[in-house]
Amino acid sequence: TSKYLIMGKGGEAIVKTSFLKKSKKPVVKYTWDEVKKHITPEDAWMVYHNKVYDVSNWFQHPGGSVIFTHAGDDMTDIFTAFHAPGSEAMIKRFYIGDLVKESMEHKNEEQFAFEQGYRDLRAKLVMMGMFKSNPLYYVYKCSSNMMMWATAVAMVAFSDSVYVHIASACLLGLFWQQCGWLAHDFLHHQVFQKRKYGDLCGIFWGNLMQGYSMQWWKNKHNGHHAVPNLHNSNAHSQDGDPDMDTMPLLAWSLKQAQSVRELNKDGQDSPFVTFMIKWQAFTYFPILLLARISWLNESIKTSFGLGASSANAALEMKLKGLQYPKLEKAGLIIHHSWVLALSCGFGKFGFFYSLMYFLISTCGCGLFLALVFGLGHNGMETYDAATRPDFWKLQVTTSRNITGGHGIPQWFVDWLCGGLQYQVDHHLFPMMPRHNLPKTHKLVESFCKEWGVTYHETDLIDGTYEVLKHLSTVSDEFLVEMIEEFPAM
Repeated sequence: TSKYLIMGKGGEAIVKTSFLKKSKKPVVKYTWDEVKKHITPEDAWMVYHNKVYDVSNWFQHPGGSVIFTHAGDDMTDIFTAFHAPGSEAMIKRFYIGDLVKESMEHKNEEQFAFEQGYRDLRAKLVMMGMFKSNPLYYVYKCSSNMMMWATAVAMVAFSDSVYVHIASACLLGLFWQQCGWLAHDFLHHQVFQKRKYGDLCGIFWGNLMQGYSMQWWKNKHNGHHAVPNLHNSNAHSQDGDPDMDTMPLLAWSLKQAQSVRELNKDGQDSPFVTFMIKWQAFTYFPILLLARISWLNESIKTSFGLGASSANAALEMKLKGLQYPKLEKAGLIIHHSWVLALSCGFGKFGFFYSLMYFLISTCGCGLFLALVFGLGHNGMETYDAATRPDFWKLQVTTSRNITGGHGIPQWFVDWLCGGLQYQVDHHLFPMMPRHNLPKTHKLVESFCKEWGVTYHETDLIDGTYEVLKHLSTVSDEFLVEMIEEFPAM
């Protein structure tokens, strides 16, 4: 009985399904409009291969509360992208009926054919072995990364040169960035079939070496993958992209720029919001420099129960808690201990010199990480969650691939971006090891051309210009709209 109470309506679905099977009554049919009404964690219906599931209050979902990003929607393809074969058996207990396929008026026969086409492509990639990792590749990546860390430590321990120490801080920033890509691979379960091994490696590269909470990252990043560049349907839903939650510092669409008004009694923008949106193309890079400090703060709050970065994360922590509470806490404590020792030069640096070392490494890491993140999605299409396109078009049109160019060689881009230079391909197949993405890229590009889907890629320089231009455009739209709506201002 307690099990059903924890699961809420989703647990009740177990009883309903069992009753239907025993009584052999006709299967209940639901229209698409009916499914779309159930969009909150407390009242969440989803569709998987034209079957309807009620997963309301299912915070015990192994992947966390990311499941609620598809409340009131079709989760068929995002479920397949994030789960191993056979995982669908887990949701059978939440089955409540079938979807009336004809009620999906937003899809025609061409759309159904397109969806079947990319599902067939995924099956082809599985047969090609593209989802199998190469252990030697990851041994090399982990070893070379630890060599970066050892070199940065040795430069402080065995040198008294200011220039060597600055170089060490920069190298440490790059090391943390590369830790991010390794934790990313392990926590996407690209390397091991057994998920626990991936989680433990994620704690090593995330908590211990990088200072980021594994669970904080998984909640935020999995949500982002499920609904990239989506605005929430309303203030109570959790079907929007957490990576877009950058207000009041940055706005990626006019709707987002205006979103803070709902929280103000007078329905107007504060002077701070107006200033930040007006100048966001200029404050973008200074904000990136501070990104790591923000992520460190959120990680400490998550691991030690001091708060949560979003309503989705708060609910997950309240009802589920940390998956590895002792390891998460121990990892962060050890991380900050060795960072403090290194930043202090193992006792030979003064306070301001130590602060300089810490800020160079920390701000450098924030810039290196966020630069790649920003190029991946910022300035691309944004959508309302209620009118999102299908899985393939959503992932492709909201992502940007990065190539070599402007004198920057492709090998450097490949190393710097840690596989996310194939952002489009990674978002389509998040569990695919990064070393298999180049081969997959050619097939994805061909499929997009065949079906007329926009596929965008550019180099580091042009991509950065696109991001800044987009920020400037949103600023202009925001100011023009504000003047038109409040002419007395």
